[in-house]
Amino acid sequence: MPSTPDDSSQPARPDRADLGERPVHAAGGAAPGPATGASPGKWTTLAIVGVGVFMATLDSSIVNISLPAIAHRFGVPLSGVIEWVVIAYLLAVATVLLTVGRLADMIGHKLIWVTGLLVFTLGSALCGTAPTLGALVGFRAFQGLGGALLMALSPAMLTGAFPPHERGRALGLNAVIVSLGVSAGPTLGGILTESFTWRAIFYVNVPIGLLGAAAAVRLLRRRTTRAAGRFDPLGALLLALGLGGLTLGLSFGQEWGWTSPELIASLAVGAAATVALLTAERTVSDPILDLSLFRSRLFAAANVSLVLSFLALFAVSFLLPFYLEELRGFTTLRAGLLLTPLPLTIALIAPFSGSLADRIGTRWPASIGLAIACLGLVLISLLDAHTPLWRVIVTLVVTGIGQGLFQSPNNSALMGAAPRQRQGVASGMLATGRVIGQSVSVALAGAIFIGLGGAAAGARLALARGGPGAIATLQRSFAGAFHTAFLVSAGIAVVGVVTSLVRGPEEIARRR
Repeated sequence: MPSTPDDSSQPARPDRADLGERPVHAAGGAAPGPATGASPGKWTTLAIVGVGVFMATLDSSIVNISLPAIAHRFGVPLSGVIEWVVIAYLLAVATVLLTVGRLADMIGHKLIWVTGLLVFTLGSALCGTAPTLGALVGFRAFQGLGGALLMALSPAMLTGAFPPHERGRALGLNAVIVSLGVSAGPTLGGILTESFTWRAIFYVNVPIGLLGAAAAVRLLRRRTTRAAGRFDPLGALLLALGLGGLTLGLSFGQEWGWTSPELIASLAVGAAATVALLTAERTVSDPILDLSLFRSRLFAAANVSLVLSFLALFAVSFLLPFYLEELRGFTTLRAGLLLTPLPLTIALIAPFSGSLADRIGTRWPASIGLAIACLGLVLISLLDAHTPLWRVIVTLVVTGIGQGLFQSPNNSALMGAAPRQRQGVASGMLATGRVIGQSVSVALAGAIFIGLGGAAAGARLALARGGPGAIATLQRSFAGAFHTAFLVSAGIAVVGVVTSLVRGPEEIARRR
């Protein structure tokens, strides 16, 4: 029988443990797990989580390559309103991630996970049938809500299914699935769009989502009791306004202009809601944003390192396509193939780094990994119009090795520093930190690149007009802006290495 409040000294028997969720005491404390091993369904949980994670990450990369076809179908230019097909999804994800984590801790991970799969699948089907661009944007936001439910819970479900000494391994395998989804997106999207229509990129999720939901309903078990606490609706609203306003402003900063009224209003709403949230949460017994978790230096440092890593490294995914297509003149398909060494390297390294962290701890693998990624960013900054392709690939491999070494150990440290009954909140914070880092990275790298004339030079190079001297000048202008953007990103990664090194003793978290 599972442990009860009257028999808390006895470990829960593995044959009654949740798949993906450990039993929780009625008072909100975590039931002790088995001394060795884990629940017998840990690999089943990994497979079910993998379905949702793969769909969510695939969808984040598969849509971009089909935007020209979508714009042509609805008769709009490839700028302005068409960007809302991407932004609507991102906004929906960003605004509810932390709220999802809190709800999951209260009512159980299984219900939230199955709901996420069904919402995401339904949203995909609706996107495929969208009669107008406005409908597509609305359905993408609905799909994003389902994606948020999946992304917010995947680390918590894996942490609950695997014992502490295998946590890094599980999160490393999850990173493999993420990398495969990211790398497969552009190629699969191009094949589906060319062979059928852009609607096929959404329909492909429907059978996968239905099978995943059926497997989750049949194989995942509910937790035996619920964690204590009440839901905080005011906190959830303020959190949504804060993250939504900041994400919207950062996403459209370049297009609106950094001094435009729209941008200032968006950032002001986001900042005001965030301040109000921090003030209001101090008086709530069960806050939606559990700031007490940041009393752990390990948890705080891992979160800061996470945000800084995505702030530094997402510039690769954002700026490298400009380099390959505009400066080097490669086709979209060839550029996409040249970018695949990065996610594939992460997929190869992440399981190794996770297992290594399980044996020797997370501090040094994460710190060394981010330092290697920093070196990769410096090498990328040195690329120019005449760099051999083998060097381009090597720089991406170096960056991927560093990113793969960093991610799994750092995520393991972050999740391990949170108490069992707060795993959903910690998982939501992890996903939120990733979204914030990516959004700020696009804004910062874009501001530097455009401000120094890189985008204008690239656009003129794409037209291939002017004599050799004019082209050489444009290439130097592009390379200079590109160089500066990646050196700034490398500097941010250095700060992330420092925050990773100063994290607190990991043994305290592992004994929880």
